[in-house]
Amino acid sequence: MKDEATHTTVDDHRDAVAPRRIGQLCRAEALRLLGSVSLGRIVFTHQALPAIRPVNHLMDGEDIIVRLHDGAMLASIVTPTQATGVVVAYEADVIDPDTHIGWSVVVTGYAHRVTDERELARFAGRLRPWVQHPSMNSALRIRPGLVTGLQLTV
Repeated sequence: MKDEATHTTVDDHRDAVAPRRIGQLCRAEALRLLGSVSLGRIVFTHQALPAIRPVNHLMDGEDIIVRLHDGAMLASIVTPTQATGVVVAYEADVIDPDTHIGWSVVVTGYAHRVTDERELARFAGRLRPWVQHPSMNSALRIRPGLVTGLQLTV
């Protein structure tokens, strides 16, 4: 006698989750929610192609701060002397895997390298890197231009 495996299809999963409503978040609420988590994804251009890296962050007012270390691909996107910065996107979300209720925020803005020693010391005390790296000596400051947020509800 053959054992027949039970397979769950995408349609089966859709039936298990009730339809959701999507609401727009205002800028202030989107940034507040972004500040309630410490993990996100930064989107930038690397060799003329989009690249995405998971990073931890903190909020400094409306600005998003991400620590860097020398030699990382992310550290190469902005030079300390680059006045205009570089366009990046930053996304974070909290969506329950079972209920599919939650939120998602995307920020698009200019990233500038932070090199001021006092600012870096202030950030270092609040932003712990995932791994210890001896050359974690700078940070990116992302100044939000466009902020969009979605709230998923029942």
